[in-house]
Amino acid sequence: MTAFAAAAAFVALSVLVAVLPVPYVTWSPGQAREVLGEGAEPIISIADAQTYPTTGELDMTVVSTTTADSRLSLPQALVAYWRPEHDALPREAIYPPGKSVQDVENDDAEMMVDAQDDAVVAALRAAGQRVEQLPAVASVTVGSPAQKRLRAGDLIVSVGGTATPTIEEVQAAVRRARANEPLDFVVLRDKVRTDVRVVPAEQASGAGVQIGITIGSGYSYKARISYDLGQKIGGPSAGLVFALAIFDKTTPGDLFAGQHVAGTGTIDPEGTVGGIGGIQEKIAGAEETGATTFLVPAPNCGDLAGVRTSMRLVKVTALGDAISSVRALGASGAAAQVPTC
Repeated sequence: MTAFAAAAAFVALSVLVAVLPVPYVTWSPGQAREVLGEGAEPIISIADAQTYPTTGELDMTVVSTTTADSRLSLPQALVAYWRPEHDALPREAIYPPGKSVQDVENDDAEMMVDAQDDAVVAALRAAGQRVEQLPAVASVTVGSPAQKRLRAGDLIVSVGGTATPTIEEVQAAVRRARANEPLDFVVLRDKVRTDVRVVPAEQASGAGVQIGITIGSGYSYKARISYDLGQKIGGPSAGLVFALAIFDKTTPGDLFAGQHVAGTGTIDPEGTVGGIGGIQEKIAGAEETGATTFLVPAPNCGDLAGVRTSMRLVKVTALGDAISSVRALGASGAAAQVPTC
C-alpha cells in the first residue's frame, strides 16, 4: 500500500512538473530577412538621392522569442536550455514586471524606429553626404501652448527670428520670450520649412514662461529613406545591417560584389556598433539561409563559446570597419586582412 501511494504521488508530481508554467521564455533562431533586394516591396526604399545597383545578399537576423501571452513548462524550458542554438532566459529579462504586452511591443517598436533613424544618419555620413544636426521637438505637453502647433520630430531652425543651431540656444530664446506675446518658430517638418507661432504662458511659479515642449537632437538631410519590414520586428539590433544596405545603395561601386553576408548589431549616429542579445541564435539563423559571412559586434565576440559554423565570423566595432571588411572579402587575396572573432 505504501509503495502504491508513493508511486501515485510520484506520478502526480511528474504531471504537475510537466504542466505547471515556469517563469522563463525561450530564444531560438528566427527567419533571416534579405534587405538589399529591389523587388516589388523592398525593405528599404530611397528617394531624393542618387542610388546605385547592388549585387549580393545582406541578411538581417532575428531571434524568435516566446510570446508574452505564452507559458513554458519546466520540461520545455530545460529542452530549450540544453538544445544547441537555443536558450531559456528568465521571463523578466524579456518582459519586465509591471509592463503589459502592449507596453513591451511599443518599446520594441520605438527601439526599431530609433535604430532605423540612426542607421540612416550613420550611413549617409559614411557615404559623404551632408547631414546637419539640429535641435528637435522630442515631445509636446497636452494642454500646453505648443499643443497643435509644434509637433514631435520638428527640427528647430530659429526662434524669435534668431538662428538656434543648438539645444541651449533654443532654451535661451524661449527664456527671453514674454508671456502672452507671440513667439515665432521656424522648423523643418517632413523636410519642409514651416513657420509656427506659439504664445508662451507664464510659469505657475511666476518665474519665466513655458511653451510645453521637451527638446532633443535630430538630423536634417536630403534623402528620403523608408522601411517596410512587413511584420512585427522590434528592437535596435538591425541598425548595422540597415546602415550597410543604405551605404551600398547610395555609393558608387558594388560593396557586396555577389557575397552573401549576414549580421547584427546596434549602431549610433556616429557609426559605433554595439552588442546585442541572442548572437548564437542569429548565427544559426543566418547559416540556414546560406550566408557565408557573419558580422559580429566586437562586444559579442566573447559570447561565441561552443559555436560551430562554416561562416566567417567578422569582428566589427564601427560601420567603417564593416565596410572595409566586406570590401576586403570581395577582393582577391585580401580576406586575410579581415579581423575575426
